[in-house]
Amino acid sequence: MVTRRTATVTTAVALLVVLVCVAFLLPVPYVTLKPGPTRDVLALGKGGAAVISIEGAETYASDGALRLTTVSVTSPDETVGIGEAVQAWISPDEAVVPREAIYPTEQAAERSEQESAAQMADSQEVAATAALRLLGRAVPEHLEVLSVTQGDPADGVLAVGDVIVAVDGTRTSGSQQTAAAIRDREVGAEVRLTVRRDEGVRTVSLQTVAGEPTSDDAEPYPAIGIGLGTTYDLPVEVQIELGGSIGGPSAGSIFALAIYDALTPGSLTGGASVAGTGVITADGAVGAIGGIQQKLAGAAEAGAEVFLVPAANCADAVGADIDEADIQLVEVDDLRGAVNALELLAADPEAEVATCG
Repeated sequence: MVTRRTATVTTAVALLVVLVCVAFLLPVPYVTLKPGPTRDVLALGKGGAAVISIEGAETYASDGALRLTTVSVTSPDETVGIGEAVQAWISPDEAVVPREAIYPTEQAAERSEQESAAQMADSQEVAATAALRLLGRAVPEHLEVLSVTQGDPADGVLAVGDVIVAVDGTRTSGSQQTAAAIRDREVGAEVRLTVRRDEGVRTVSLQTVAGEPTSDDAEPYPAIGIGLGTTYDLPVEVQIELGGSIGGPSAGSIFALAIYDALTPGSLTGGASVAGTGVITADGAVGAIGGIQQKLAGAAEAGAEVFLVPAANCADAVGADIDEADIQLVEVDDLRGAVNALELLAADPEAEVATCG
């Protein structure tokens, strides 16, 4: 016989189960970071073409593997349920971070894929520059106008491709330095730019306007409506064809190593499977990246024997859930250090190199 009390308890339990199930399906304001695929940049891509091709210089065959590593991040148009968030939080290879940390605003979410693709393209050019400079090749660089905002002071005065030589008569050498020089005045004040276009050099005067603050508590700043970036005159033509949706700047160090390997005799890896990550500057400095533990897990899954870790990421790398007896964590500060370490390991896998931990 089913009593009223039994029926009530049964109904309550059923409702509780339903509510728990619904709760696990409801979206939460987080995104997950998971190990992404690796890609061997020494291998052949689609159609049998090399991932990295170089024209204008002698190249050499290599063996082994140089794998760039990735992190799989919840896309801007996807949501994460409580169940998925809990599972990622428990997993040693995954992470859960606030959505706003990856996509600060809805507008930022919409721009994220375009920005990621632009960062990837920029990292390829910078990587080629770093590799060529390490080989002693001269690679001139220029500070160029990459965009002009319609209706702002620079509209009709400056054009995409203009090279900024000086601000108020003082030479500048980078986009940050130039932006700081333009902002070193009151809104509405005049700024003089020395600009090279084609073969001619001229000086133009522009009155600054209030730039849009980047946050609610930021003050308006003097702006003229241009986007700046550094471009490089490469003495050879370098093409990198990855395909797919890989983006961001963190593969720069691996690109630079692959280009260096292609331009030097012998195999930089010594036939080993090497993976790594790290943003790179034109002068070869290797910087920190995000998602190091997820990238290590992906590299271990792909069978990498060596992982090149930016020095600033070493503390987090040693906490990754991998067997360090199977994959060696090599600490890297710059491209020269990475090349030296790989050459030592290629000659002797037991050689002493700087490691994390």
